[in-house]
Amino acid sequence: MAWNEPGGSGDKDPWGQRNDEQGPPDLDEVLKKLQQKFGGLFGGGRGGRGGGSGGGGMSLSIILAGLLVVWALSGIYIVKEGMQGVVLQFGAFKGIAGPGPHWYPRFIQSVEIVDMNQVRSVNLGRVPDEALMLTQDENIIDIKFTVQYNIKDARDYLFDVRDPDLTLRQVTESAVREVVGKNTLDFIITEGRTQVAADAQRLIQKILDSYKTGITVIKLNMQDAQPPQQVKAAFDDATKAREDRVRQVNEAQAYANDVLPKARGRAARMVQEAEAYRAEVVSIAQGETRRFSQILNQYRKAPKVTRERLYLETMEEVLGKTGKILVDVKKGNNLIYLPIDKLEGARKGRALNETPLDAMQVAPGPDSTAQSPGTRLRDRLRTREVR
Repeated sequence: MAWNEPGGSGDKDPWGQRNDEQGPPDLDEVLKKLQQKFGGLFGGGRGGRGGGSGGGGMSLSIILAGLLVVWALSGIYIVKEGMQGVVLQFGAFKGIAGPGPHWYPRFIQSVEIVDMNQVRSVNLGRVPDEALMLTQDENIIDIKFTVQYNIKDARDYLFDVRDPDLTLRQVTESAVREVVGKNTLDFIITEGRTQVAADAQRLIQKILDSYKTGITVIKLNMQDAQPPQQVKAAFDDATKAREDRVRQVNEAQAYANDVLPKARGRAARMVQEAEAYRAEVVSIAQGETRRFSQILNQYRKAPKVTRERLYLETMEEVLGKTGKILVDVKKGNNLIYLPIDKLEGARKGRALNETPLDAMQVAPGPDSTAQSPGTRLRDRLRTREVR
């Protein structure tokens, strides 16, 4: 029954005051009554009066207010830069809280802080079960590697996979075994290490994305790749042989690079010299042909003079290269002086390609003259031309 219905308490309001009383209810009286009711709920006395009952009610109010303040303050949290807060309400995903201060009602919601910039790592190959793998050419290889990763999706990382780190470890081992099984041992331990690591990283990321793990693989580092310890000595010998082969090939290539340009240069020089010799011979032949044609024309005009001239020119050319002594006997006497010492010196000079004999002068006797062959030939040639 409502307080203002007929037959009810009728003349009293909800605060226990009569309707005929004017003015608002006393606030202290209202609080006192509320304290009494809460005290009754917690086992307090109902009819007690005095300061003891009022003080107990006031203390309970303070406690409740303090608990309320503590509860409110406990829901304040701050998300740092580079992190995300995953808000859960009764265990279910509610939302993502970005960097900055936030509040959530405790016991109703909870928050998981996830570091998105932290670089995590997983090491594999420390035990034989993980390290030993089979290659394409049916050899066994011992591999150790490290996977570096971070979180790209906090919701997927926390909710879509039960254990993301264990999943990453298993996916990495499976992907590396698949890539190693498609390559030979020699390729993996020599020039193919970088390519094998890159192929394995792409395969790992593809599988993780299909599982929705929320993980991004930053780098897969292949720290060690070698044959098992039992056969390592034989493989070291094979590796040394390959290195010697590469070294010898490089040395041969360097020698070829040194010899071939020189040979090509000599061949080009010989071709140029041959071309020059051909041009010289052709020019000389053409010049001799023109000269012969000119002499032929002169011979047709004066055959005798031309023959005599050709004879004199030929003799001049021949005698000019030989040692000779001309003595005019007609104008001399029977006693001829020959300088033996100069003749001997001239002979030695010819042996050493020094002074030619025709450059020597013979001491003339009384009433005798000595002329060089060139002078006498020129004089005879002038006489013939005058005739």
